[in-house]
Amino acid sequence: MEITRLQPAGLVASPAFSHVAVVPPGATTIYVGGQNGVDATGAVVSDDVVEQSARAIDNAGIALDAAGASLADVVQWTVLIVADADLGAAYGAIAPRLAVGGAPPLVTAARVAGLGVPGALIEVSAIAAVLPA
Repeated sequence: MEITRLQPAGLVASPAFSHVAVVPPGATTIYVGGQNGVDATGAVVSDDVVEQSARAIDNAGIALDAAGASLADVVQWTVLIVADADLGAAYGAIAPRLAVGGAPPLVTAARVAGLGVPGALIEVSAIAAVLPA
């Protein structure tokens, strides 16, 4: 039993993301709500998008770990980046950590006018699946 990530013929092939994921019955699904580049007190770590991006992924990793999963178990990421933030720098900071272990996950990214946390430049959320032992 395994999670299958597909890049079907006829769709753009990318090393950064897959188009389809098939999670078999019996897997535990874990949903991680939006994580920003904030510390444990909720304070934004920096006004730098690279630092915020790294911390947002770290925070998602902490949340996944609490549920018995890891970044490698993520099936789909959603990435929201504030419109005037440097998209290349933000994505460059997180891309290597989005596709940990095997085929890349599904990724949805959007530029937004703002986020719920004042000063936040990025927010990531994830859906992970863990196969039974």
